[in-house]
Amino acid sequence: MAGMAQAGAAVSRVWGPLSRTGVGAALAAGLADQASKLWLLYDFDLERRVRATLTPFIDLVLVWNTGISYGLLQNEGRLGLWGLLIFKGAAVVFLWIWLARCSSKLTAVALGFIIGGAIGNAVDRLHWPGVMDFMLFHIRTDGWSFQWYVFNLADAAIVAGVVGLLYDSMRVGTPQKRPDPG
Repeated sequence: MAGMAQAGAAVSRVWGPLSRTGVGAALAAGLADQASKLWLLYDFDLERRVRATLTPFIDLVLVWNTGISYGLLQNEGRLGLWGLLIFKGAAVVFLWIWLARCSSKLTAVALGFIIGGAIGNAVDRLHWPGVMDFMLFHIRTDGWSFQWYVFNLADAAIVAGVVGLLYDSMRVGTPQKRPDPG
């Protein structure tokens, strides 16, 4: 009987009442990210175009990021690639456990966006020279210019997920800051 209780506890660590919601958000984020990249590469042919103006403040450009956020820790070797993939894998496992234990729909969606974004960028690392970034936010005036780093939909999903977690943690009631250790 004790073995049955332990097996039930193990299941609750990997699947919870809002896991389906989080998985749906992860699939939406990951599929949108990969579909946009494939379309931009093969149908829109962004590589040939070099730069395409989308709006007065957003251009499409192709950048292969072999590092992490903001192009930090650039690496070209297999060791760096596998190190980043292992780190992402560990982060996804932690976030999945958190998802299985969360009790807020907003937290489940936010965690799903982060998981989907992380997986979308990891897929890039496995079959391209790096993560495919393509959106460049910029502002130009006569006397001033600002350019943000080049990003993709996976990055946007991760940022949206973090914003959702921050918002949910500030709401009245029990915040969903981290998974219960029990």
